[in-house]
Amino acid sequence: MKHLNIAVGIIRNPQQEIFITRRAADSHMAGFWEFPGGKIEQGETPEQALGRELLEETGIHTNQVRLLDVLEHRFTDRIVTLNFYLVEDWAGEPYGREGQPMRWVKQADLREEEFPEANVSIIKLLVAQASAA
Repeated sequence: MKHLNIAVGIIRNPQQEIFITRRAADSHMAGFWEFPGGKIEQGETPEQALGRELLEETGIHTNQVRLLDVLEHRFTDRIVTLNFYLVEDWAGEPYGREGQPMRWVKQADLREEEFPEANVSIIKLLVAQASAA
């Protein structure tokens, strides 16, 4: 079974809003919202992959990231290991550099059903953190 290692950036601004993008119509899990990121290539650390992917997808340069969680999710055709990083320090203004729809959403307003199933536990964590703050 195919195993993918993914670096994922949860870009959060000082207003406690999270930057999300919509998955392309021709991609796996098309139409769902997601946190930007992508595959960790051979020889890359997750942090290096995150920096590369966020520059490619959102046009930002990460200055500092913090690992939030590592989750594994099994699909029928693949296993995905998701390395979720909180990104609060970056240079540039994030946008959908690949033409993908994007938006900022209050952390407390993230909705599990708008994201792929593999993201549900991280959404619950983020919403719980927002409620506790």
